Amino acid sequence: MGFGFISLLMGIGWLYFSHQRRKIIKMREKFFLKNGGMLLKQQLDSNAGGGVNHSTKIFTTEELERATKNFSNDMILGRGGYGTVYKGILPNGNIVAIKKSRVMDESQIEQFINEVVIFTQINHRNVVNLLGCCLETEVPLLVYECVSNGTLFHHIHTNGGMAWLSWDNRLRIAIESAGALAYLHSAASKPIICWYQNHRTPRTIRNGPGCHRTHNHNQPNNNVCRIAL
Repeated sequence: MGFGFISLLMGIGWLYFSHQRRKIIKMREKFFLKNGGMLLKQQLDSNAGGGVNHSTKIFTTEELERATKNFSNDMILGRGGYGTVYKGILPNGNIVAIKKSRVMDESQIEQFINEVVIFTQINHRNVVNLLGCCLETEVPLLVYECVSNGTLFHHIHTNGGMAWLSWDNRLRIAIESAGALAYLHSAASKPIICWYQNHRTPRTIRNGPGCHRTHNHNQPNNNVCRIAL
């Protein structure tokens, strides 16, 4: 009788967890469709060979939960009015920055998907690359390459950063930022008009030794700063 009771409990437990797992899967499928997952797939397929980065990936929730230790506070890189940015470590060892926004206007989903496709076509040494996104959560997550040397805002407002801001570096920051904004405005395959209105020092990231690039990381990269979209 004792063995039968234990078997019954195990069976009930297995059924319960199977049911919960199916609920989670259905919820993620619902979010994927609501957040324009099928539209994004169609856009990426239709733009294949037309400038879209072939390494652009649609991540699963499980992948990003593992990468961020279930979005642990220890993995937070920064917070702002837009949401939170987490550091993530992918299975291949690449370090990424995962942007988790606070809200998403459902009426703007199509515009959001179009912007993701446009951002994946950007290829400029002074613009942080968008690697992909996850649409299985209530609010979509964006996955960028991680550049870990701090923002221009940080270096301006901390005592240790001012020593790095020589006049030569300040001039290079201005030139490289202007070049990146000009590229976004006119030279990109699909120009991003008026985006520069949101450009501030927290969006300008210091480049240099130790910064992580997820592609061409064996090539020297002497540019001073990168712009985060």
